[in-house]
Amino acid sequence: VGDDMFGKMLKSKIENLGIGTENLIFSKKYKTTLAFVHTADDGDRSFSFYRNQGADSMLEKSEIKSELISAAKIFHFGTLSMTNEICFDATKFALETAKKSGVLRSFDPNLRLPLWESEIQAKEKILFGLSECEILKIASEELEFVSGEKSICDGINWIRSKFKIPLITVTKGKDGSEAFYSDGKISLHETAGTFSNVKTIDTTGAGDTFCACILHEILCAGYETFSRERLQKMLVFANAASSLVTTKKGSLSVMPMRTEIEQLIKDFSKK
Repeated sequence: VGDDMFGKMLKSKIENLGIGTENLIFSKKYKTTLAFVHTADDGDRSFSFYRNQGADSMLEKSEIKSELISAAKIFHFGTLSMTNEICFDATKFALETAKKSGVLRSFDPNLRLPLWESEIQAKEKILFGLSECEILKIASEELEFVSGEKSICDGINWIRSKFKIPLITVTKGKDGSEAFYSDGKISLHETAGTFSNVKTIDTTGAGDTFCACILHEILCAGYETFSRERLQKMLVFANAASSLVTTKKGSLSVMPMRTEIEQLIKDFSKK
């Protein structure tokens, strides 16, 4: 982030949520990227960015601390750190470090077309991400964008024909989510609906919350053994959490506690 009021505000925000900031880098040369969110009447949103040489996009390979990545259990990345060659080089170095250290690599394309020079460039970087991950969270519209397939199953088959990604989760907004798992021995597919007993106000952060819940489950239960029951439970928990986020304005500061998620699941199961 930039060494400015926005960067310092972000530091304070995540510290208040119990997230460590000891390795957060403040740039004196570049400003913090600004993202503006427009929310439609149905809660969906569109984005505008002020990011011409934003601090996050100017992260250099030399600033990456290899020991931090090597000590992690999961390294999560997206395409926002690939929009120019400087941060793309840093991302590639981080991924190489994670792979050498046996760290699981998780990818969420998080496609934001206004940040790219062209759709072709955006697609190229998504394909790179697909070639580097073992866990994929992808939105249905992103799946169609990269594969050209309108059907989710056809899109997954397209990905599977080119990349070996054991766990793939697909978010479908108000239609819930799906999970696909294949390790060469077993092939599993599960779906879960959304929670209709919540009123959507703002969908910002729903996808990130879903992804965080999937990674949380893997950190707790491991990455070795999957079953249909486990995938179903994982999807329901992640759907509940992301549904709760949509009931409030904002994203980071409105992410629910585990007790809230479990209560929503309990209340919904009674209906």
